[in-house]
Amino acid sequence: MRTTLLIAASALALTACGRDGDRAIAKLDCPSTEGDLTRVSVSADGKTCAYRSSDGAEVTLELVSVTGGVQATLDAIEVALRSTPGPPSPEADKAMAEIDAAKASLGAAKASLGSVAAEVARVEAEAAADAGVSVRAGPVSVAAVDTPDGEVTRVDLPGIHINTRGDDAQVRIGPLRVDAAEDDATLRMYRDVRLRGEAFAREKRGVRATFIYTGKDLPSGYRYVGYEAGGPKAGPLTVAKVKSKVDTESGDNIYHDVQDLVRRNGGV
Repeated sequence: MRTTLLIAASALALTACGRDGDRAIAKLDCPSTEGDLTRVSVSADGKTCAYRSSDGAEVTLELVSVTGGVQATLDAIEVALRSTPGPPSPEADKAMAEIDAAKASLGAAKASLGSVAAEVARVEAEAAADAGVSVRAGPVSVAAVDTPDGEVTRVDLPGIHINTRGDDAQVRIGPLRVDAAEDDATLRMYRDVRLRGEAFAREKRGVRATFIYTGKDLPSGYRYVGYEAGGPKAGPLTVAKVKSKVDTESGDNIYHDVQDLVRRNGGV
């Protein structure tokens, strides 16, 4: 639970940093080190650089042209991350380490929510025998309902919606979406942001996006994959792709390092 909340809080909070202006950069600024990340290569055209963390996580920073819109471009990156065979390319370690941590956190969150819902059900059952229970206080509600598929627990607060059913859980907190089912967990976040130097602009011309996945639907040997992306909607986007073949909590440690690389180049 702690790691997931830290990742979510970091992703939600760090949305307004970067470089000035909506300019299409031609080359990446790739420092030799960024926190726990060490640069291992830079392409001749300066549009790709690779990093590795101390425990082997691999991060590839790239300039990506926008094709068919921002969401279509990000969807293509996600598909490629989840299907690319062979050894991990220097890219997916950070975001995916967060996915493993997110999955473990989600399990703890589900257990905690289950305990709360069970206690609510017990107290309310003493006053009224019902198949399900529902407690509401203003805009806040907690409900545990028996269905043919099992008990469903729902927690609804302003901007926060959590649903659990057995081993499945869905969390919605503003732009953040976390979906977990048995051994799979996916975290996605997409939000429109203002570009650096345009703090008072009415139009949000930039975008920030995060994707993390862990589970069975991964290239052989990988434990998690993901990306952090940022830049003007017109492109190019700065995308840090992360992959790892080991179970590790390093994602929680290198997450800010990956964000710093994206902010340094993305201008958001």
